[in-house]
Amino acid sequence: MTGYEMSLPLPDGGPGDGMPVRELPHNLEAEQALLGAIFQSNRAYERVSEFLQADHFANALHARIYGACGRLIEQGHLATPVTLKGYLENDPLLKEAGGPAYLAHLANSVITVVNAEDYGRLIHDFALRRELIDLGQQMVNEAYEVSFDRSATDQIEIAEQKLYDLATTGHQEGGFQDFRMALTTAIHMAEAAHRRAGQLAGVPTDLVDLDKKLGGLHPSDLIILAGRPSMGKTALATNIAFNAAKLYKEKIDATGQRETLDGAKVAFFSLEMSAEQLATRLLAQEAEISSHKIRTGELANEDFSRMVQVSHELHSMPLFIDDTPALSVSAVRTRCRRLARQHGLGLIVIDYLQLLSANPGDRSDGRVNEVSAITRGLKALAKELNVPVIALSQLSRAVEQRDDKKPQLSDLRESGSIEQDADVVMFVYREEYYLSRSEPGRKPEEDENRFMERHRAWMERCEKAHNVAEVIVAKQRHGPIGSVRLFFDGNYTKFGNLIASDYGSYDDE
Repeated sequence: MTGYEMSLPLPDGGPGDGMPVRELPHNLEAEQALLGAIFQSNRAYERVSEFLQADHFANALHARIYGACGRLIEQGHLATPVTLKGYLENDPLLKEAGGPAYLAHLANSVITVVNAEDYGRLIHDFALRRELIDLGQQMVNEAYEVSFDRSATDQIEIAEQKLYDLATTGHQEGGFQDFRMALTTAIHMAEAAHRRAGQLAGVPTDLVDLDKKLGGLHPSDLIILAGRPSMGKTALATNIAFNAAKLYKEKIDATGQRETLDGAKVAFFSLEMSAEQLATRLLAQEAEISSHKIRTGELANEDFSRMVQVSHELHSMPLFIDDTPALSVSAVRTRCRRLARQHGLGLIVIDYLQLLSANPGDRSDGRVNEVSAITRGLKALAKELNVPVIALSQLSRAVEQRDDKKPQLSDLRESGSIEQDADVVMFVYREEYYLSRSEPGRKPEEDENRFMERHRAWMERCEKAHNVAEVIVAKQRHGPIGSVRLFFDGNYTKFGNLIASDYGSYDDE
């Protein structure tokens, strides 16, 4: 029976006297038919084992039989009523059902094994319905419990996460893929890169040398952008997000499907700055007006007119900003899924990783494990939505203790899992910042000529480093490592392309 509902009266005198009581959805006949099909041919188990688990069965005995079949088959044995007898003959549920004779009844009652997968899908569907009912009851009960540690919005996000996890349970998206299909996908990606002006396979940053080094920002990659304070990592991330959104182009095919031709729709999680501050910074960069002047109102009429004109040009740019503080990884995932469903999504930027909080179950094992859980969650998000995720990260103070201030992978703060989970790790380094704070002074025993020589050498280094930033690609799974130099304008916190001939050549390695 399907078991949607049965007319079972409540106890006498109850408020629902004479009203039917609904049973949880189940289908015992489908469960029996599937188990019988497995007894007839163990290959039927292979057809359903990827999505069907023992706890999906409504009948506890059937769940035990299915689990025992799985253990036998995985050990290379046959699963039949005879081989199962030794495992289950003392099981009280089997004794209640009639003992080993019930196993023989299952094997003899099946007509064909062809429909085994259909039976499995039906069992799985009813299991999901039972889980959905249970989830609905949990949501109701939790909504009645008022907690200062968990707001109604937090409960909604947790419920969305559970619903999504339930919706994706049993989806056969993994497994083996024919090599011809993989080759076709690779050719399509190369063709898309060939059609683009920059010949990139990933999302362009519009920073020419960086795009050459990375080949763009690749889908499903977790990209860590790290640096010490005042190096410009937030500025670089906002520049990349801005450029990708500004370059966005799409076409709609005959079936109404949208295809991205260039750029990306961008989700920017600004956990440190407000959306207005971030918008002011981007406006200042594009209009080339000091953000300090914008904040203080010290704008000439022509500057204000240019700022208004630029704001109109950027009005329809597909850049979405979320400035909610202390978001959890599950909340980021929920909001990105929603944005992808409603508007589309091609790039995620998070400023910055250490301001995220882990999911509730991952918060009790110390900060190192919490950061590990965060990076794993971000990598899973990149793969799930098939978009690049840029996460900014702090560096430890060990950099400041060295004579060579260039960052290294070992400087990543709090967890080695950041390096392990990331597909790309980049560091922002500006020598000018350190040089400007290390003007040499005259030593007591030093003569004037020697001091002037040292000071002149320092001035030459400052001049060479002026407006130059270095992006050190310290790790890249599918490309070379090395350094890329960019132009950096501190007045507008803006990165741009550096004309190499003006500053001499540099070594990629």
